[in-house]
Amino acid sequence: MDKPVKKVVLAYSGGLDTSIILKWLQDTYKCEVVTFTADLGQGEELEPARKKAQMLGIKEIFMDDLREEFVRDFVMPMFRANALYEGQYLLGTSIARPLIAKRQIEIARQVGADAVCHGATGKGNDQVRFELTYYALEPNIRVIAPWREWKLDSRTKLIDFAEKHQIPIAKDKRGEAPFSVDANLLHISAEGKVLEDPWNEPEEFVYSRTVAPEKAPDQPEYVEIEFEKGDPVAVNGKKLSPAALLAELNAIGGRHGIGRLDLVENRFVGMKSRGVYETPGGTIWHVAHRGIESITLDRGAMHLKDELMPRYAELVYYGFWFAPEREMLQAAIDKSQENVSGTVRVKCYKGQARVVGRKSPKSLYSLAHVTFEEDAGAYNQRDAEGFIKLNALRLRLAAAKRK
Repeated sequence: MDKPVKKVVLAYSGGLDTSIILKWLQDTYKCEVVTFTADLGQGEELEPARKKAQMLGIKEIFMDDLREEFVRDFVMPMFRANALYEGQYLLGTSIARPLIAKRQIEIARQVGADAVCHGATGKGNDQVRFELTYYALEPNIRVIAPWREWKLDSRTKLIDFAEKHQIPIAKDKRGEAPFSVDANLLHISAEGKVLEDPWNEPEEFVYSRTVAPEKAPDQPEYVEIEFEKGDPVAVNGKKLSPAALLAELNAIGGRHGIGRLDLVENRFVGMKSRGVYETPGGTIWHVAHRGIESITLDRGAMHLKDELMPRYAELVYYGFWFAPEREMLQAAIDKSQENVSGTVRVKCYKGQARVVGRKSPKSLYSLAHVTFEEDAGAYNQRDAEGFIKLNALRLRLAAAKRK
C-alpha cells in the first residue's frame, strides 16, 4: 500500500482544470499542496494564478520566469538538430515539458515534497513527457495524475465540482470549449473539439499568432540572422538574448503569416490526433539554420546529421529529453556545429520564409571549383572519368551477369 502523501508540488496554470486538481488533491490526499507556475512566454498574465492559489489556501507558491532557460537550454539544442517530428512538427509543446518537470523536481527537493502532480490527461503525450522526466531526475518520486484516478470524467462534472467548492469559472468555461490551447515562446497549438474532424479546414479564429497569409503585407520583408556555432545570436545586426531573439523572430514571422501547420500526427500512446500549430519565429530560425549549414557543414556530416534527425525528434516528442540516447545524439550534433557560424538572409512573404543569401568566414563553398567560367586549374574535369567508372563497376558487373 502506498504511503500517505504529505506534500505535493502541482504544475499549476491557474485555469479551471488545475484549480480543480488543486482542491481535489487537498480533499483526496489530505496533503499540503505547493503550486508551481512557469512563465515560458505563453503571453498570458500569470498574477491571477497566484491570487487564485492564495484564495484556495496555498501557502507556498512558486512562479518562475523560465523564458531564457527554455530557449537557451532546450530550444537551441533542439534546433541545432533541425528536429522535425514526422517531417513537419517543430515540437513546440514537446520541448517545454521536460523543463517544467525538471523545475517541479527541483522545487520538490527544496520544500521537502514527497510527490509531484500534473494535469495531463490519460490519452495524451504530455503525461508521458512529464513522468519520464520526473523519474529520470528523481527515480523514487511519487507521481499523482488525477485524470487517471478521479471520476470527474466530463466537463459538466468538472464545473459542478468547481461550483460546489466556489472555484471561479471563466464564462467561456461554462460550456464546451471550442478547442484546447497550449502556448509558449516557441509556439501555440490548438486541438480537439472543432478541430477533431481532419477533413474540416480550421477557421481563422483558431489562429492567434499569425495573420492569414492572404492578408499579410504585399511587400516582402528581409531579415538577417547571425549564427555562432549553430545558434542564432543576432537579428538584423542586433545582438539579442535567446528569448528576446525568438520573440523578435515571432513578431516578424507573425505579421507575414509564417509558421502555420495543420497536422495529423501519431501520438506516443498509439492514437492519431489532429493539431493546428503556429511557430512563426521557429520556422524562420529553422530555415535560416539549414541555410547556414549548407555552406559550413561537410557533406558527410550533413547527411549523417539528417539521418539522425528523425530519431532525435522522436525522442523529444516521446519525452526522452533526459535519456542517455538523446544526450549521445546531442553530443554528436553539437560537435557538427563547431563551424556553423555566419549570416543568413531570409525573405519573408505571404506565409513563406526562404533563404536568399548566406555568408560565413567558415564557408566550404568554393566558387573556383563550381564556376562555369574558366577555373584556373582548380579542378581537373578528366578526374571525373575514373571516379564514375569505379562507382559504376558493380553496376556493370551485374549487367554483364544478367546478359
